[in-house]
Amino acid sequence: MTHKKTNRLSWWMGGILMSLLLLLTISTFGADRPIGASTFAPYIAGTIFNLDHEHYGYLKLINNSGAWIGIMLIGVLFGGFITSVFITKTFRFSLIPSGWKKYKNTSILSRLTWSFFAGFVMIIGARLAGGCTSGHFLSGMSQLAMSAMVFGGVVMVTLLITGRYFYNTKGT
Repeated sequence: MTHKKTNRLSWWMGGILMSLLLLLTISTFGADRPIGASTFAPYIAGTIFNLDHEHYGYLKLINNSGAWIGIMLIGVLFGGFITSVFITKTFRFSLIPSGWKKYKNTSILSRLTWSFFAGFVMIIGARLAGGCTSGHFLSGMSQLAMSAMVFGGVVMVTLLITGRYFYNTKGT
């Protein structure tokens, strides 16, 4: 089997680009707030259902950040697509990743069920920690926030346990 050559950004270039993104986002020239994504869902729901932001405590709290996060999420979607298609040339559509096929099964329902369950558990943990996964990892870690450090530690331990379970092949 031959592998198509892909262009990759070096780890240090990714770090520099992420640092510039954080500086721009947190600065007064950018959004003037940290990166995060979970506040967009309640913000857009409040907007769609015409909920009064003054009477709903959480909506009032996120009113200023919710709008710009939608723009950021659209940028992330298109930026990831453009990068994978034109720069790294790694874009492919797959409901079942090759690792899932190799270590678990070929059931689309199984893959979607476990993905939903894992995402649900992760977002609940992130909200309990006072933010979202992207907010904790990108903004919180760069600011050395205690909640981000605790969240990051729990995620790393959980990744190790899950990886051990997931990659445990039969007969070993």
